[in-house]
Amino acid sequence: MCGISGYYSFHKSISSTNILEMNQAIRHRGPDDEGFWLYNLNQGFSFSGNDSTQKIKEQFPVLQNENSEIALGFRRLSIIDLSEKGHQPMLSENEQIIITFNGEIYNFKELKKELESAGHSFHSTSDTEVILKAYQEWGNSVFARLDGMFAICIVDLSSQKLILARDRVGMKPLFYYQSEKGLVWASEIKALLKHEFVEPEINWNGVYTNFLFQTTLAPQTCFQHIFSMEPASFMTIDLKDQKITKEKFWKFPSCSKKNISEEEAVRKIDELLSESLSEQLYADVPVAVMMSGGIDSTLIASKSKPFNTDIHTYTISYPFSEEEVKNASLAAKYFGVSHEIKEVSDEEALEQLKENIQHFEEPYSSFEVLINAAKFAHDRGFKVVLSGNGADELFAGYSHTLKLKRWLLMRNFNFIKPFIFTKDKFSQRVKNYFSQDDMFDFFRQSQISMMPLEAKTLTNPEIYNNIETNLSEYHLSDTKNYSGYFEYDMKYSLSSHHVFRDDLSAMKYSVEFRYPYLSNDLIDYVSALPQNMRFNGIQNKPLLRKAAAKHLPQQVLNMPKKGFSFPVNYFIKKDEKIRDFIAETLESLKKRNFFNAAVIDEWWNHQVHEYDWVKIWQLVTFELWYQKYFEK
Repeated sequence: MCGISGYYSFHKSISSTNILEMNQAIRHRGPDDEGFWLYNLNQGFSFSGNDSTQKIKEQFPVLQNENSEIALGFRRLSIIDLSEKGHQPMLSENEQIIITFNGEIYNFKELKKELESAGHSFHSTSDTEVILKAYQEWGNSVFARLDGMFAICIVDLSSQKLILARDRVGMKPLFYYQSEKGLVWASEIKALLKHEFVEPEINWNGVYTNFLFQTTLAPQTCFQHIFSMEPASFMTIDLKDQKITKEKFWKFPSCSKKNISEEEAVRKIDELLSESLSEQLYADVPVAVMMSGGIDSTLIASKSKPFNTDIHTYTISYPFSEEEVKNASLAAKYFGVSHEIKEVSDEEALEQLKENIQHFEEPYSSFEVLINAAKFAHDRGFKVVLSGNGADELFAGYSHTLKLKRWLLMRNFNFIKPFIFTKDKFSQRVKNYFSQDDMFDFFRQSQISMMPLEAKTLTNPEIYNNIETNLSEYHLSDTKNYSGYFEYDMKYSLSSHHVFRDDLSAMKYSVEFRYPYLSNDLIDYVSALPQNMRFNGIQNKPLLRKAAAKHLPQQVLNMPKKGFSFPVNYFIKKDEKIRDFIAETLESLKKRNFFNAAVIDEWWNHQVHEYDWVKIWQLVTFELWYQKYFEK
């Protein structure tokens, strides 16, 4: 687990100050080592950095002020092969192929055996070297064979190509800036903003989707000309003519297991989850399981013990999480595993509030408890934490999914929308409900965020009139059943939102989150099952519940679904400091003339609906985001 950065200047050599500052901006992603590779005038050179290990500094000169057309930067969080043999950028024996890689490849041992049979030899036990040799053997088809999470950059001098790739469901982030000057990429946007080509500018199209979905839909970001690499894709840049091509290397399989019994499906899911855990528990550093008290993470903890008898579990406690904390403790005792509870007090949650919000590089609608979870793991010496994230998307876990059948019926009455003339809040909500024509609209409504009409009335007309409000480019297959909804959940709820937030939260404290539910085999298997088996419209996660039944205490199985998130609404109502903080931030925002001040005041002073606070918090985090990334 690491951080990568790099650039390719199309027309001239530029100063290595760029890559040094980019790498420093993501130091938190990898404090254990750093490295650089520069290419100029048809020659490549490796360098160490100020944070490199002593052995690496003895091997390569420390990068000072050099000029180059291409530069690769790397920050290392040592997890597999802790020796200097895992150092990056890593070069092939003939120095014609150079790789930087952020992530973990769980099937690297099997791939290594296959490559050894094909005649390749290895100098390290790292998964990075396996990817490098696998690319030499299989070319771009290697990406489909990798089971794990990854953001990869490969420079292939022999074929004059530069390649960027991201894993199937986007567990590892990869952002890039593109212009006529060149291409710049990194694990986090804050690194891109250190490059001389990149001048921060608001992308209002990205802000618009952020307000509607609680996250910016990839490939857009909230910055102009900065894009999020789409999951399951790779981008190739021809070094001879700078031509850029993009390709997908995987897509969700269609239903192919129509005659399978539910009993067999449950048995196979249990088996595949065990296989995933056996691979993901592998590390040369201590591993912990973060338990929220619900089914997903508790099942991970239960099934981890046979593979690691010393597995450690912990739970984050915050206001109104008493039942989850109780269940997590009960489950840990039931499994016989060590367990700790980290209580996040009101004061601790507010202590670094502004800094934590600004760390996320876009407006956000919540306090992120996972930052506290990552800090606790870091303080306890755990570099790797297993997470239950991904189970909700894969197994139909969200409560709003249960409204799908009702929506499919009610959408037949969407013709009444033009006949709703009243302007009160209730009427507007009804009108919004009958505006959901496509599965994409139903997915948007389920995110509990701003409605399109609210975003319109909020935004300055001069800005709004230039926003592309037709979001059809984000539509997927849009089938009118659960399979259509599943695609949106996996691409936008998971890839653009949850694992992206996870990565930023964890890496702020140099911790790696792993996701046993998101192995290649498990995703492929579940995706190919009949949809009536995966989703019944009555109970969330029906298949996973059945698989968990023989592992978990009944109290955990019967627990209603609840998200792992801090109760922001509670703070807004209870804490005077927070209310003053919000009021002060909104006053600053109103002066910018981006938004209608009267609408902001109306939303702040008249919170009636259960989720009215979400819109307020989106505006607060927008202002803090703007302060961080646009004010000098």
